[in-house]
Amino acid sequence: MTCITDAKVISHRRVAAGCRRLVLAAPDIARAVKPGQFLHVRCDGGTHAGYPRGAPTRGTHVSGLGWVGSADLLLRRPLSVYDADRERGTVTILYRVVGRGTALLAEKRTGGRVNVLGPLGRGFEPPGYPRGVPTWGTHVSGSGWVGHRRVAIVGGGLGVAPLFFLARELSAGVSEDARPDPTRPDPLGVPALAGRVPRAGAPGGYPRVPARPAVAVFQGARTAPELDLADFSVLPVDLFTATDDGSRGYAGSVVELFLDTVCHEPVDWVSAAGPPGMLRALAGALQTLGLPGEFSLEERMGCGIGACVCCSCRIGTPERWEYRRVCADGPVFPAREVVWE
Repeated sequence: MTCITDAKVISHRRVAAGCRRLVLAAPDIARAVKPGQFLHVRCDGGTHAGYPRGAPTRGTHVSGLGWVGSADLLLRRPLSVYDADRERGTVTILYRVVGRGTALLAEKRTGGRVNVLGPLGRGFEPPGYPRGVPTWGTHVSGSGWVGHRRVAIVGGGLGVAPLFFLARELSAGVSEDARPDPTRPDPLGVPALAGRVPRAGAPGGYPRVPARPAVAVFQGARTAPELDLADFSVLPVDLFTATDDGSRGYAGSVVELFLDTVCHEPVDWVSAAGPPGMLRALAGALQTLGLPGEFSLEERMGCGIGACVCCSCRIGTPERWEYRRVCADGPVFPAREVVWE
């Protein structure tokens, strides 16, 4: 369910140079949002604070930028959901200050209001995420739902913004009511897939999910401070880091780190977000390895709901493709279907 609301600012802090994390009270959005979706944020707050004499338009004074006119803030800014707390009714967005809109957003203080529209877009959907089953998985004929045994999450730079929420959901585990059923054979030949819970109507009688899916997070950045954008270390995941300058973790690209790691620690699904160059290199790696996955793409957006078609990308095959809207049909697309220019 998509809604529009004036969300109260719960906290707003700097996490790295030019980057901030904003926590908003938005219960309806928090309940509905899925990893990979985004919010369309109105940066002027819906008011026009300040009208200096001699200024050509109403506007708002932004430190270091002067008076920002209303025309500068006509369009909302699409920002990925970094996290959501459904019990507390809060959503968190991670963003970089890159222009007048986000500079004005950075001025928001605790207790203030931010008008947001969301959740929007198609989020991450690894195969087989049936309603009522508490983790990702794949349906195996005659055996129910079998969870992916190892999922890789690959992020570069600010591309980690939608990936923390995904990593937390994937590593959340199952309910305490889950009980293993040692009498049923494993169709994949893997012993002890725990958490088989009887459910009416499930093929074979048991949707089967791992007690905690194995999640490997590969985070890349230019320098060590940029790795602090996301708090993956607080999650029960295997964390691998890479920096271009070698200041922390692997010295090189995160795609190189991913390739070096999966050679001896295989994965069977990949979810990724980051700069186009990184995703293109990763797409080639997945094709070579024969691995499925999904990519969250980044494009400049206008309306955010698919009407203006200014955020189109090519989806299909190099020989036969069509334009799809990143805001409405994405931003998450199957990795093998993205046609790179």
